[in-house]
Amino acid sequence: METIDHKICRLVRYYVRMVGSRDPVAIAKFAGIGIATMPLSNVAGYYTLVQRKRWICINEDIPSDSPLFKVVVAHELGHAILHRKENCAFIKKHTLLLTSGIEQEANQFAAELLISDDMLQDYFGCTNDQFCACTGYPKELIDIRLKY
Repeated sequence: METIDHKICRLVRYYVRMVGSRDPVAIAKFAGIGIATMPLSNVAGYYTLVQRKRWICINEDIPSDSPLFKVVVAHELGHAILHRKENCAFIKKHTLLLTSGIEQEANQFAAELLISDDMLQDYFGCTNDQFCACTGYPKELIDIRLKY
């Protein structure tokens, strides 16, 4: 039986090969998953399934060119791919710390997608703090990526 770690790696490899990019927005488009920005108060984003159509909703206060935007989209993309029928919310500053199984899996998907082996090699010798300062990614994301 395939472990979740192997499943996530396999899915990330598949989408990167099919799209030719690790960009979560491009992958969502390829997979037929809509992305909408809207006012969401303190919620950074969430994934929902409405009438068999998958949607990723992102807080309009997050600039689309920011690293946080990519992290939130990648996390919600993980839900859309791994947990198609679940409606999930990515709560700003908290979800990367949650321990629920589906949140951990979405976090792991985002980390695997956004931080490639080549990227880890490029930053070899840097501290996690230096990596985060250069990429703009939260420290929790690199911690998750290095676990697996």
